Amino acid sequence: MIKIGLREARSHFSRFVMSMIAIALGVGFVVGSFCFREMLNNQVDQMMASNMDADVYVRGDTAKSDGTSSASGTSSSSATTYNDIAITLQNEVSTVSGVKTAKVPYSVSGLVLVGKDGNAVATVGAPTTGIGMSASDPWRSATLAEGSYASGENEIALDSYAAQKADLHVGDSTTLVYPEGPRTVKVSGIFHTANSQAGALIIGLDPAVAKAASDKLAEDPNQAQYIAVYGSANGGKALDDQQQSQLADAINATLPSSSKASAVTGDTVRDEQSKSIKDSLGFIQPLILIFAIIALFVGSFIIANTFSMIVRESMRGYALLRSVGASPAQVFMTVIIQAIVMGVVGSVAGIGLGWGMVKLIAAGMSQIGSPLTGASNPTASDIVIGLLVGVCVSLVGAALPARHASIAPPLQAMNETVNPEKPTRLRAILGGVMCVLGIISWVFTIQLTNAKDGLTPWKAVNDMNAGWPLGVGAAFIVIGFIVLSPALVTMVSRVLGWPPSLVFPVTGKLATRNLSRSKRRTANTAAALFVGIAIVSCLSVVASSAKSSVSGIVDNGLKSEFVAMASGGMGTIPDAGVDAVKDVKGVKSVTANKLLQGVKFDGKSVQASTVTTDSSLFTDVFTPQDPVGDPDQALKDNELVVAKNIADDKSWSIGDTLTVSTELSTVKLKVGAITNDATFSSSIIIGHESADKLVAPQMQMTTAMYISTEKGADLTTVKKALVDAVKPYYIISIMNQDEFKSTISSMVDQIMLILYALLALSIVIAIFGIVNTLALSVSERTREIGLLRAIGTSKAQVRGMLAIESSMISVFGTIIGMLVGCVAGAVIQQVYASQGLEKLDIPWLELLVFLVMAIVIGVLASLPPARRALKVPVLDAVSTD
Repeated sequence: MIKIGLREARSHFSRFVMSMIAIALGVGFVVGSFCFREMLNNQVDQMMASNMDADVYVRGDTAKSDGTSSASGTSSSSATTYNDIAITLQNEVSTVSGVKTAKVPYSVSGLVLVGKDGNAVATVGAPTTGIGMSASDPWRSATLAEGSYASGENEIALDSYAAQKADLHVGDSTTLVYPEGPRTVKVSGIFHTANSQAGALIIGLDPAVAKAASDKLAEDPNQAQYIAVYGSANGGKALDDQQQSQLADAINATLPSSSKASAVTGDTVRDEQSKSIKDSLGFIQPLILIFAIIALFVGSFIIANTFSMIVRESMRGYALLRSVGASPAQVFMTVIIQAIVMGVVGSVAGIGLGWGMVKLIAAGMSQIGSPLTGASNPTASDIVIGLLVGVCVSLVGAALPARHASIAPPLQAMNETVNPEKPTRLRAILGGVMCVLGIISWVFTIQLTNAKDGLTPWKAVNDMNAGWPLGVGAAFIVIGFIVLSPALVTMVSRVLGWPPSLVFPVTGKLATRNLSRSKRRTANTAAALFVGIAIVSCLSVVASSAKSSVSGIVDNGLKSEFVAMASGGMGTIPDAGVDAVKDVKGVKSVTANKLLQGVKFDGKSVQASTVTTDSSLFTDVFTPQDPVGDPDQALKDNELVVAKNIADDKSWSIGDTLTVSTELSTVKLKVGAITNDATFSSSIIIGHESADKLVAPQMQMTTAMYISTEKGADLTTVKKALVDAVKPYYIISIMNQDEFKSTISSMVDQIMLILYALLALSIVIAIFGIVNTLALSVSERTREIGLLRAIGTSKAQVRGMLAIESSMISVFGTIIGMLVGCVAGAVIQQVYASQGLEKLDIPWLELLVFLVMAIVIGVLASLPPARRALKVPVLDAVSTD
């Protein structure tokens, strides 16, 4: 049976091409995700090896919560940090035998390097960091290639990558913007680092300058997180594991017990930091795998259709095998062997494709300024996983057709009366029930979100994350429509076939009837497109609603005439830039929102953005909608202003006293007001007086400024003055209300572009599915098409018939996908309305484009099968069995 299966696979190989392409694309995404993760991990290890290159680190001896905050101001890192230690310990550590140097590694973040063209050197999310280094105190992982190290505050040395990006050379003068303001500097030298910095710009500073700048940003300049220790055992080269341990033990033996410090090996610190960064990047692979799973799910429909039609054509041969003694299991294995061959070939191609995709991504990131040098070759486990995924998907797709081949009675198969189309009533009932359950789940999700006092008597249900019933409902509806769709084919084909039947009476009616002849095949092919279109439509509705909600907030709630943000919306505005804006003539008030990191409420982190701002936020910038209490007065009285969704989640009420704490301090604050509009959703606002106690002012990050002008001021003149005022800081963008809306929309569009690109894979596979189904259908109907041509049907009519068939399949999947996707998007908007997604906006134009594209895709997908059908001579086609 193995030989028969292999022979069948060879004879059907050309028919497997589309299915193998689908497998290759899905497996390519799976293997690519693993390779990309490995490349990022290797890159992190390389950077830690060069950027934290000390042999031993002295740090605090008491572990504590990291306090690292995400953009929302909540804890997001799994790393463990330790208490700060006195910098004077470096003097004691320096006297230990085996220590060459011991120093506090000073660095300055938030710098802006100005290039030769006078513009800020842009990076793709990577920082620009200054590091103290000199001839007497070099950076072990850096090699001076040209010039000299920086000396004094008016000189800098540049990493070779930074010099290339800025187009600067030794002796050139430029501007370096510190957090406190710009400074004119001269490039004194250029150095190379041992490893790529993934697009980060590294600037060498005089150690004294680096210390002074770092001290300005530190909560306590006399404390440090680490003291870096370099050993003398290897003549200045890195120590091995045993030498590091011995030096750490020697240092620990001399550290006074009152120092609250401990020495650990450099490898220990590097491993901890690497793990923390890798964990923070861990979301990337699951995100890619989600789309890979979608692609493979879509591909399974193609495989099922392929084997269904191949089994149908080969049924007489399988009947002969049964008649000469082959068991049902042996016939089953004959089909399964073909699936294994197809899966292996497709998987091997997918492994190569995934590897190539990662190489292409690495090359692209290098071009846009974020070079990655981590190894990206697939490991043995990656290859095995790719093979298993491809073969398993093939087996799943081929299982049912193989079962049909094995259980068909031999005599019935020989007479070609096997496998008549089964009734679809049971599938209609089952699919309908699943869709109803999905709708009920979505309705429950909306009711759960909007319920004020709890929807049910059970607290666990009332506290449930809305994402769970939302996801369960989506699963029920998607699977339900896939199960139900064969029962819809007859009705849908009549509706979709009516317009072409009016224009092309013969070909339109033939195409309509052909679709209904094999309801399951038609439904499976449409389902492949349905899944991708449903997700795309859902994302389009959510994105359109997000942009519409932002526009509504700006149009109806924002009173300030201008908004200032760091370029790209991701950076921090220097305090000197805020002061410069305040001095502009015609400016009435400047409201600066500053993010506070590591803030806890009653000892716990809260999923909210904790910010401090001026009371003018509620008078000159926004008018809060239906607040409980007076937000303006609350800030003036040094009380908390809390978003309603946060207050409801934590059961906070007006007048409640909360213990607000950070590593620096702890204060008691009352809840003075609760806001009920989307502008402040998921936010907790603290007055400046308390904020300065909790977080040192230099550690508060200004993320945005709202600028209100005096009555009667000329806005054009004021904007020009504002642009001139912030020009020396290079990274601050001044926007009017329309430009602000456009910027937010662009951010949403960029995110959607990435998601659309990932989803495009499933759409491409679905298109291959239409081509594949039509090609196999044409092969199955060779005699029928030959008879049509024999009685006078023209080649154009045959092409038209197939084009209409293909277009109706494509439109069928697209319409159902758009329907489900739009409803899902509307449900998501309702669920998250309180968090800023206030307005539902259906992108009708985009949906119309999807529909037109479906017709175009259908026509294009019909061309190869039509060409193949018309290649067969009429007499040969008519005589085909």
